[in-house]
Amino acid sequence: MGIDIGGTKTAVVALGPDGSVVAERRAPSGHGPDGVVAVALAVAHECADAVGGWTQIASVGACMPGLVDPRSGLVTHALNLGVDALPLGPALSDALSRPVVIDNDVKAAGWGAFQLHGGDPDTAFGYLNIGTGLAAALVINGQIVRGPGGIAGEIGHLPLAAPVPCRCGQTGCLETSASGSGLTRMWPPARHLADPFAAAAAGDAQAAEAVRHLCGGIAMAIQALVLVGGVEHIVIGGGLTGLGEPLSLGIAEVLAQRAAQAPLLDELTQPGRFSMLSSDVPIAALGAARLPSAAAQLDLQVAP
Repeated sequence: MGIDIGGTKTAVVALGPDGSVVAERRAPSGHGPDGVVAVALAVAHECADAVGGWTQIASVGACMPGLVDPRSGLVTHALNLGVDALPLGPALSDALSRPVVIDNDVKAAGWGAFQLHGGDPDTAFGYLNIGTGLAAALVINGQIVRGPGGIAGEIGHLPLAAPVPCRCGQTGCLETSASGSGLTRMWPPARHLADPFAAAAAGDAQAAEAVRHLCGGIAMAIQALVLVGGVEHIVIGGGLTGLGEPLSLGIAEVLAQRAAQAPLLDELTQPGRFSMLSSDVPIAALGAARLPSAAAQLDLQVAP
């Protein structure tokens, strides 16, 4: 079982022996430490019931936003969920009476995407999540890159965007433009699931400006991952991939424009440099479900 506690929804999947999804349940995420855990447990129980009960579940992995210490099971700074500190691993393990492996949601999604794309340890792989916020995961030599305190990949908090206050306390974070929350700030109709690309094509100037900032910010994130992380292929996931081909084409156009201005960036435009997952693929939950089997490889601690 994989439990993905996201900024807006909690998704739980149960995988069969062949890795296919045999059950999936979702619900709006809870808020605050108690709410987050309560919703995660409720959805997990629903998913377990769908496959015949907990006796059918061999292992459990879980993930959520914020800085996650896989060894202690402590999650801190999950701002979008109203969590300053939450011992997620122990809370889930105690409630379920079984070991649980936890990790950051984007790192879990990155691991899931890496496995989905072959799991080749010789490929420097990147995952970019554009959902409520913006974050990345790198898998190098078959290992998730964590950095000090697990902060590696928090690319959304590079101050490279317009001078807009970010919830992290900085001003001008990339996340304020290249994320779902950023899109809603720039074009409020996005809150109601409207399509900014369609609106821009119909002559909505505000939507066109929002799209320009969104694509530019995501392209900037790709540029950083390639130039700094040496990433060869990037998979983009998260809720905003529901915008589909217009988003992918918009990002590619920005990268092409930058390469035309600076030939040293030609590598950014090579075929296959990035691809987008369908928004209905529960990639973080899939990655979380695969954490227990890779715990030793990824130097993860199983909460007792």
